[in-house]
Amino acid sequence: AKGTMLLGVRAVLATSFERIHRSNLVGMGVLPLVLPKSWQDLGLTGEETFDIPFDGLTPRGTVEVTVTKPDGTTQTIPCTVRIDTPVELDQFRAGGILPFVLRKLLA
Repeated sequence: AKGTMLLGVRAVLATSFERIHRSNLVGMGVLPLVLPKSWQDLGLTGEETFDIPFDGLTPRGTVEVTVTKPDGTTQTIPCTVRIDTPVELDQFRAGGILPFVLRKLLA
């Protein structure tokens, strides 16, 4: 998850997450999102761009991800937010667990 964050990735979309990987993503400030179907079933190729609204996230909520294909067509995919608790949401919003703890210590 650290490498993911250092590459500038803000969210990971997958059909499922291992428990520890999901937790590590949240701890590094990366949003884990679960796709409702496989990328193949959704017709994704890897050439798309994704617009993810980060405002209004709730633990285990749903977010509407807008996918723009190379030809300009769009589709909306409802994804499950795999932030499981309010504390994890606070950690994510702070940019990860380290900034979260530092802000707590300095407050």
